Amino acid sequence: MKKELWFTLLATLAAAWGIFHFKDWLGALVMPLFLVLVVFVTLKLYSLMVSDDTDE
Repeated sequence: MKKELWFTLLATLAAAWGIFHFKDWLGALVMPLFLVLVVFVTLKLYSLMVSDDTDE
């Protein structure tokens, strides 16, 4: 479980870095990509918390 959490966090940080590093190239897509990233992280971490509760 911890590997999945760390992978999610590192992938999120890499994606956020990529979005803001290439914001000149992405133009108007920066905000929608950022919102998709936020929704993905929220749902992923929620699913990890739910699966953690069922293990107990």
